[in-house]
Amino acid sequence: MRIDAIVLREIHMPLVRPFETSFGVTRNRRIVLAEVQSEGLTGWGECTAGEHPFFSGESTDSAWQVLASELAPMLAAESPEHGGECPRIFRAVRGNPMAKAALENAIWDLEAQREGISLSRLIGGVRESISCGVSLGIQSSIPELLAIVERELAAGYQRIKLKCKPGWDVEVFERVRSHWPGILLSCDANSAYRLHDQDHIESFDAFDLLMIEQPLWHDDFYFHSVLQKRLNTPICLDESIRNRRDALAAIEMESCRMINIKLGRVGGFSEAIAVHNAALERGIPVWCGGMLESGIGRAHNIALSTLEGFTLPGDVSASARYWAEDIVEPEVTVSSEGEIAIADTPGRGYEARTDLIEKLTVRKETIRAMALVA
Repeated sequence: MRIDAIVLREIHMPLVRPFETSFGVTRNRRIVLAEVQSEGLTGWGECTAGEHPFFSGESTDSAWQVLASELAPMLAAESPEHGGECPRIFRAVRGNPMAKAALENAIWDLEAQREGISLSRLIGGVRESISCGVSLGIQSSIPELLAIVERELAAGYQRIKLKCKPGWDVEVFERVRSHWPGILLSCDANSAYRLHDQDHIESFDAFDLLMIEQPLWHDDFYFHSVLQKRLNTPICLDESIRNRRDALAAIEMESCRMINIKLGRVGGFSEAIAVHNAALERGIPVWCGGMLESGIGRAHNIALSTLEGFTLPGDVSASARYWAEDIVEPEVTVSSEGEIAIADTPGRGYEARTDLIEKLTVRKETIRAMALVA
């Protein structure tokens, strides 16, 4: 396909309520969108990097610089026929997976539109709907958290994930579990603990958790393996899994029994599918994590979650949980059974609201293929 132009935008979207994890509070999102124009079609991608390099080494500003100066010109100089060609195109740039994913995922979207099939079908998805859970940030009090859990369960969500950190863990789990003894419950530490906390973490086994997500260092396999041997509860790795090789290493070392796959963290659909396949072949269940995406990134997460190995409810929840007004139509909704139906329309299944996107845009840059030829 011929690339006519790549339009980068930074948009600002306030969250309907603050979201707190072990490394800080997010109230507003600065999101970089990539619009790839090709032969009358438009593909959209979203960079999931945060405002600060806390979850990973990327941030909104660093991703913008790499996209505008390196990756977008590289892509504009090529004529990729398949999203799977993007890793080759971007090979000279080390790291920066979230920036790469924004462009690669837009190419997959374009390819699906050109083929006249849904993005989920293009990547090999097998599901007509996906099951959904919610990720609940750290709250100002346990009663406030309990009220939120009650609301989300009433909305139909199939799994509750609690962000945790030292001082916000055992008592929280105890109160939630005593109120709802039968729900699917998990926790996510975002690397808030260290190995000297292992006796404390072992006490989490008492709460029948589905998983403990990324309790130790963000780049570690070995000490997670040591910890997993002490736990009945499965460890799920998130930040540590950057690609298929990491997944294979973690599985071989028995560092985890589940894997969270995030499109941005692994660099786009190509590597996400490779991680999924490696886990599926070895009997390791996977699920799709969230990064406070707008509807563009959320649509990609929905497509990814239709792959065979995504057997656990992911963090792909409704638009209204995060945004007063999302930038896609229809907005992402979740049924009373906690499911999202998969659209069968060509591409990502959710139209970009270009009028609202323009309104929210605070900076914009266009890279044209013609300019490179000249």
